[in-house]
Amino acid sequence: MNNLKVALLQLMPEDTLGANLQKGLKYCAKSKEMGADIAVFPEMWSVGYNIPEDIAELKANAVPADSAFVNSFGSLAKDLNMAIGITFLEKYDPLPRNTLCLFDRFGNKVLTYSKVHTCDFGDECRLTAGDDFYVADLDTEQGTVKIGAMICYDREFPESARILMLKGAEIILVPNACPMEINRISQLRARAYENMVGIATVNYPKGQPDCNGHSTAFDGIAYRPSESASRDTLVIEAGEREGIYIADFPVDEIKEYRNREVHGNAYRHPQKYKLLTSEYIKEPFIRKNYRK
Repeated sequence: MNNLKVALLQLMPEDTLGANLQKGLKYCAKSKEMGADIAVFPEMWSVGYNIPEDIAELKANAVPADSAFVNSFGSLAKDLNMAIGITFLEKYDPLPRNTLCLFDRFGNKVLTYSKVHTCDFGDECRLTAGDDFYVADLDTEQGTVKIGAMICYDREFPESARILMLKGAEIILVPNACPMEINRISQLRARAYENMVGIATVNYPKGQPDCNGHSTAFDGIAYRPSESASRDTLVIEAGEREGIYIADFPVDEIKEYRNREVHGNAYRHPQKYKLLTSEYIKEPFIRKNYRK
């Protein structure tokens, strides 16, 4: 398999759904011209990560997973022969969801993921959380790769990437909408390292409220036989400006690395981790706005 190129669409959103549709389609076409195999949007692109306090307005802004907005990216994926991961505020009962749909290069919807770890301490308390993490076989021109997804705050829970690794993910797509500073970027580096996966995170640029660009990609390969010391797994870190940033993943090398190295699921002892499935919470971690 040749290197897999993921286009991180670090874009400023527009003011309307229609304008975000047109801008999104335009930048997907540009990504294909740049050689991308997959194009991925920042979190909730359909509304530019806008979560109104008014529930009626929030619901009115949501679109179904089979809406014209979402399906337009499926049609374009087929036309471009390129996978597209489109993010949107999904119409859902009782409250909308924060969702990503991944279309393959044939226009087939191969993965739908809704954010599991909603930010219930903030505006996402008005959203419905997702139920699980999913992995799909993605057929690309470079070969088949196992793709998973998590969204923004999911990054802060090691369980998110770990479950995706256990389900076979080789590349994890991470739409994002927050300030990407050293600690959050370090979390992504750690998730890639400890699970031996590639991680591609796409954020909004500086100028979007509470965002600063710095979309990143990590290949998870800490050691190479030809090198005497460990290496930085960083593939690319964008600046603050709007643009398309191409993350080039050496997928064959990632696959080979996972066959020989000591991380991931090679030496785990899950029989000793029973406390991880306990739902009991005690001080200092009790929060009144926590939702199961």
